Amino acid sequence: MIIVIKNGWLIEPSSNFSGKSDIGIENGMVSAIGTDLKGDVYIDAEGMIVSPGFVDIHVHFREPGFESKETIASGARASAHGGVTSVVTMPNTMPPIDNAGMVELVVRRAQDLDGIHIYPAACATKGREGKELTEMADLLQSGAVAVTDDGNDIESSSVLRHVLEYAGMVGLPYLAHCEDFALSEGGAMNEGVISTLLGIPGIPKEAEETRIERNIRLAKLANAPIHIQHVTTKRGVEIIRNAKKEGIPVTAETCPHYWMLKDSQIENYNSNMKMNPPLREEEDIQAIIEGLKDGTIDCIATDHAPHTRTEKNVPFQEAPFGIIGLETLLGCVIEGLVKPGYLSIEKALQLLTKNPANIIKINAGTLEVGTSADITIFNPDEEWIVTEDYFYSKSANSPFIWTKLCGKVKYTLCCGKVLYLDKDVLLPEGLSVSPTFLCDAFLL
Repeated sequence: MIIVIKNGWLIEPSSNFSGKSDIGIENGMVSAIGTDLKGDVYIDAEGMIVSPGFVDIHVHFREPGFESKETIASGARASAHGGVTSVVTMPNTMPPIDNAGMVELVVRRAQDLDGIHIYPAACATKGREGKELTEMADLLQSGAVAVTDDGNDIESSSVLRHVLEYAGMVGLPYLAHCEDFALSEGGAMNEGVISTLLGIPGIPKEAEETRIERNIRLAKLANAPIHIQHVTTKRGVEIIRNAKKEGIPVTAETCPHYWMLKDSQIENYNSNMKMNPPLREEEDIQAIIEGLKDGTIDCIATDHAPHTRTEKNVPFQEAPFGIIGLETLLGCVIEGLVKPGYLSIEKALQLLTKNPANIIKINAGTLEVGTSADITIFNPDEEWIVTEDYFYSKSANSPFIWTKLCGKVKYTLCCGKVLYLDKDVLLPEGLSVSPTFLCDAFLL
């Protein structure tokens, strides 16, 4: 069967193409791109943008160990709902993903879903304790695409140097959570005027910035690439910009909440505004936007971090860090970056597709003949209100509930299969939504 997506505006970042075009799909692959393509089934994308499926290189699916928050299956459903067809899962589970057997567990469960592409990151040190290096060659062989102690920074500079050297040698990118715990310990939000007024212990920006600088310097010493996760501060952006000018192989990401929200919005003590690193100030937001514009920040990730309602429904200081973000990703990008004119839609999609795929070295984020038909179709002009019952995730700890966003996913296809269809769209005759992937049993 040949599926043709017709009448859409195709944006393909790898080839810098942006224009009206049809896409033909056969046997799960892109078989043709052009005009007036013929097929057996047609998806009418009139008024919509057709892009490669989004790639999110920083998500927490919580399995194994914390299935009450999220599972691989429910996280995959949330991803498809948000137009994300490839994700990199973090290893801070229980037990942590620090050996080949645990990597294989994630790979097998992802394969059983037959849905989106799920790529596990593995721990850089055993138990994420920052002491003994994991067997990275084995992790790579088992399916890991990166190493990280995400949630922890490696305290010992000597250990981190060896991590970078080993990871660089085997070809695994190191994803750096940059945080000086001696400075951040006990803090719950950005340290500043607002934290003082609210009486909430603060986390100084230097807790992030000093470790960004140290970790990049160690990457230079090790002659190995490093990826800086969830950048939030003006000075952090400057450090990364200067390192790139120096020729150090550093890449970086930021997350939608770091340009959509600021610390002054925590005035009602909403624990869904609590994440690590914390929300910063207006000058930091502007620096983040400038970093996205000039290429200092290479990609956008969500740091999707689900927690149960019970865990978050406590006083702000007692609540765990983290928010969900997969299903509001597109809306935040268009509402916060494209609509105000900071980024073109073409540039924004590059940050969501090609760039993150290149950092992790996976075959994703592109739509060319012969590539997997991982496709997101969205209406860039549709406005919608985020509600708690909107989420496919098992958790609803979003700071954007009751926020109006612009840009809505209408179809998500992965390997040519329809994984998500917006309720307002009529499914074309001859197509079906993948029953295996969207079966309610996978929510368990």
